Amino acid sequence: MRTAVITLAAGRHRHLALQQAGLAAGSRTPDQYIVVAMNDAGLRSVLAERRPAATIVNCPVRDGALPLARARNLGAAHALEHGAELLVFLDVDCVPGERLLDRYAQVARDPAHRRSLLCGTVAYLPPPPPAGYRLTDLPTLAGPHPARPAPAPDETHQGTDHTLFWSLSFALNADTWHAVGGFSEEYEGYGGEDTDYGQRARAAGVPLAWVGGAPAFHQHHPVSSPPVGHLDDILRNAEIFHRRWNWWPMADWLDAFADRGLIRWNRSSTRWERTPPTKADATTRDPRLHRT
Repeated sequence: MRTAVITLAAGRHRHLALQQAGLAAGSRTPDQYIVVAMNDAGLRSVLAERRPAATIVNCPVRDGALPLARARNLGAAHALEHGAELLVFLDVDCVPGERLLDRYAQVARDPAHRRSLLCGTVAYLPPPPPAGYRLTDLPTLAGPHPARPAPAPDETHQGTDHTLFWSLSFALNADTWHAVGGFSEEYEGYGGEDTDYGQRARAAGVPLAWVGGAPAFHQHHPVSSPPVGHLDDILRNAEIFHRRWNWWPMADWLDAFADRGLIRWNRSSTRWERTPPTKADATTRDPRLHRT
């Protein structure tokens, strides 16, 4: 199958370089390697003169919120226009295992899973040593994430819970992509668009298939838990999701924001909203009190 690997990037250049090296070291290299640049002019120098050769697709950013859904759709459209039969999406932080592309292609050809959303395992790596990660060491550094199924290397398990879908590593053939209809571009910024995609797949009658032997290794980077820096994106996207599917996604994050007093549940409007700042907050934030 003519295979395209699609990744989105806005920074994380070291992570992207190791992903490209992982693709080059695999038992199968992609026919297309498409990197969607979200206002990242420096990507070309990172990817140039390395294998596999990368095609950069530009995705402008409006209002500062990363358009993750639109960027994935642009990457898929480019791949399909150039003859891709199998789309493999990898997060920029994810390094593919040696047989990831082989296993995705093998399962995609299986009549039992031809119309499925294929999900490989993802292992979260510890911080790298000073010299950086070595590709050969990655399988020994961490096991698959415990919150997702992890079939044996030669097994594939049918999944029934579409809420477990995530976009770090997944694959599907061209017909399945068209059946689901791509990612909803109503979402912008961080959170919710991949949970929505799982529900779109469920509504389209597209099952999940958990693929053993197709590991990806998520490179370590600092995170904020809950992701307070993305609070406004999460609130907006959670409300879009609730309107579409009638339940609230990212519930742990919303509860954590509420516990910190950052948001509150409005009973009259039955929605989450930002907590109004107190007088103390306003005083603390008054720039006139911080002049030197």
